[in-house]
Amino acid sequence: QVQLVESGGGLVRPGGSLRLSCVASENIFNFNTMGWYRQAPGKQRELVARINVGGRTNYADFAEGRFTISRDGGLNTVDLQMNGLTSEDTAAYYCHANILTRNYWGQGTQVTVSS
Repeated sequence: QVQLVESGGGLVRPGGSLRLSCVASENIFNFNTMGWYRQAPGKQRELVARINVGGRTNYADFAEGRFTISRDGGLNTVDLQMNGLTSEDTAAYYCHANILTRNYWGQGTQVTVSS
């Protein structure tokens, strides 16, 4: 059973930074893609950033230039560095991984941007 465990969320002031980390229970290169999604109250879950097994990355428009996704095969982690945070970034952030049509989700970590 694949497990994804997120950490690093919290309360940050506008303009601040946070680094989210997702540790997988198995080799991250077993997954076709890994990434981060977020869901704000009353809104649908949306893609933030993802990275495929070959290292190609994709970012949502709102994340481009502010967020960076990275991975560490030795630690089986995928991190999301978030800079220049605004109140619009307040949401629960979820780690995601897939192997073909099988999708796996973490339990989520809350990010709150507020002064």
